[in-house]
Amino acid sequence: MNVLETEIKDLYIIEPKFFGDSRGYFFESYNKYKFEANELKYDFIQDNQSMSRQGTIRGLHFQFGKYAQTKLIYVSFGTVQDVAVDLRSNSPSFGKHLSVVLSGENRRRFLIPKGFAHGFAVLSEYAIFHYKCDNPWHRESERGIRFDDPDLNIDWRLNHDQFFLSEKDKVLPLFRDFQECF
Repeated sequence: MNVLETEIKDLYIIEPKFFGDSRGYFFESYNKYKFEANELKYDFIQDNQSMSRQGTIRGLHFQFGKYAQTKLIYVSFGTVQDVAVDLRSNSPSFGKHLSVVLSGENRRRFLIPKGFAHGFAVLSEYAIFHYKCDNPWHRESERGIRFDDPDLNIDWRLNHDQFFLSEKDKVLPLFRDFQECF
């Protein structure tokens, strides 16, 4: 596997080794020992999956305190614009975000550690989205930031008339109203 550093410390893009021929393909979607050999030591305890249609935006979500989560994210079908926002108050990149395209074709993984908000927009007709977590979901520890926050200025690569949001995500607070959690 190839581990790519990004411009935001502790965010990584991981490219698995891919083997394809006329029969199809094979690759390891996750290997704990290879992660640890690259100093990426996480104890993932839960796998989640969602399917969403084009224009769906989920996020920006995070958990704080003892329920904060590291996530290893990938897409097995379709294409998404995936975004991580640095919420670590002591970080030089606090309030900055990184966007990456994840797809079934590029097979990239996006490793987002604790201290980041996360969201994605579905760019293809449908997408199947997966993520491993090192902590379970905990309702009382869940928070979020509006996807269209003017200070974050995230390009979701969709027109506003294409957006599909949950009622919960429509009323999340702005980044400037965010109370420090990390």
